[in-house]
Amino acid sequence: MLRLGGPVFETDLDPVKWVEEHHRWGYSAAYNPPVKDDRDLPVFVKAAEEADLCIAEVGVWNNPLSPYDEERRHAIQVCQEKLALADRLGAVCCVNISGSRGLRWDGPHSNNLTEGTYDLIIESVRTIIDAVKPKRTCYALETMPWMYPDSVESYAYLLAAIDRPAFAVHFDPVNLICSPQRYYGNAKLIHEFISQLGEHIKSVHAKDIRLQENLTTHLDEVIPGKGELNYRVLLQDLDDLGRDIPVMIEHLRTPEEYHQAVDYIRATALDAGIHFKAIASTLS
Repeated sequence: MLRLGGPVFETDLDPVKWVEEHHRWGYSAAYNPPVKDDRDLPVFVKAAEEADLCIAEVGVWNNPLSPYDEERRHAIQVCQEKLALADRLGAVCCVNISGSRGLRWDGPHSNNLTEGTYDLIIESVRTIIDAVKPKRTCYALETMPWMYPDSVESYAYLLAAIDRPAFAVHFDPVNLICSPQRYYGNAKLIHEFISQLGEHIKSVHAKDIRLQENLTTHLDEVIPGKGELNYRVLLQDLDDLGRDIPVMIEHLRTPEEYHQAVDYIRATALDAGIHFKAIASTLS
């Protein structure tokens, strides 16, 4: 059964209030909890387990392929620390992008989509996983429009080449849509990705995309339901996998926008006969 999740806007929450906020939103999956130090870990883990709240992902968001040696070494060290944290939390995955060969950590660069970059990604991911040897979580790369993995084929290649059981798939369908062809054919793209890589998918990002009319090609992220992503196909194909998979809403600006997204995704799921797993209530 699928789990819906997203950020909560209250800050400085203790474990009970953290769980209650997710219950209030109707989420059964969460981003990593606001752990201040290792002493907080056991109580957050216990609170999540008691409420059947899945900790979906611990995000890294840095550049393991930085052209600067010191920055690249530091980024890989942080990836290892975050993967170790995800393992202690029992999170579904630790996720990062593969990295950029340019100055902007998540930006396009002429060398990003080259054979040589495949080799660098393979080396960096193995270095991260082999240092931690996680037992309860996996390391995954978010799909991206201008860096690997940018397609079903490139992700399948990396899975085989990295060759580590702790390497898994993170699916962001909007990030794969980088052309009008993929935009209008996104239902087929989603179906092919899930049918070929579904057993490896650990977590999914939920957003939407809209093609604008000004030349040349402009694609903008929008609130789920305000674009053309085929959510019915996405949710149906994920549900058909028959596993707990977190679908995590991201990148919106206000609680109102997140409420719109939740309402749209839930309505689309209900129309397809899909029910998200509910969190156990901790409220009196």
